[in-house]
Amino acid sequence: MADNNQGCKITLYWLEQSRSHRILWLLEELQLKYELKTFKRRADKLAPAELKKVHQLGKSPVITIEAPGSEKPLVLAESGAIVEYLCDHFGSVRPTLVPERYQAGREGQVGGEREEWLRYRYFMHYVEGSLMPFLVMTLVNDTIRNSPPFFVRPITGIVASQVEASFLTRNIEGNLAFLEQQLETAPEGGPYLCGKELTAADILMSFPVIAASGRVLKDKKQKDKYPLLAAYAQRLEGADGYKKAVAKIEQIEGHFSASM
Repeated sequence: MADNNQGCKITLYWLEQSRSHRILWLLEELQLKYELKTFKRRADKLAPAELKKVHQLGKSPVITIEAPGSEKPLVLAESGAIVEYLCDHFGSVRPTLVPERYQAGREGQVGGEREEWLRYRYFMHYVEGSLMPFLVMTLVNDTIRNSPPFFVRPITGIVASQVEASFLTRNIEGNLAFLEQQLETAPEGGPYLCGKELTAADILMSFPVIAASGRVLKDKKQKDKYPLLAAYAQRLEGADGYKKAVAKIEQIEGHFSASM
């Protein structure tokens, strides 16, 4: 791996079945050297208490960067913020991860942005602001349905089914249909959301899209309904950087799961 670190020591605190795998993929795409510390979820599926020693909220992903001349490590949390910071400082090796912003001759003008960049900026926020909440709510709803003692489950099952039917299903399907349409209309025919090149926004999208592929798009009827999205999920899983990140986890943990 090339020495693109600029003298910095980077540590990723990776948690199983979490958003942190996207950061591991990005580190591979940027050809950065890093230390990887892995953590397993507790029996209640929450992150272990040890992560609170790194960041007060005890969540993952978190990275620390020890830069030359700095008195203490920089601690970064939240996937989008981490991705933007890494691309800002170490992105020269993969400049296409952030699309060029302006059309030629319209630099700095309102409305002068290229479609690829506008899509990139949108999806960097969409993934956590619009898509992920519904997938997380689906997990919570499944817990409500299945966790109580067996003699209570008929009641919780009815409640969960009503929430699913009246709220979750239509919103998730609405987002899947939206992503299918965005792939269909991607600049230069795609095959990525922002055009022909893989971007950091695609890397951020990988966690919910691949997880949804394993849950929502697992049967033929759904794959036929969203063929471009199903192919997109497979394309992300087949990317060299993604496969390198998976191999790194398999080497340490013995296995890897992309599910939520």
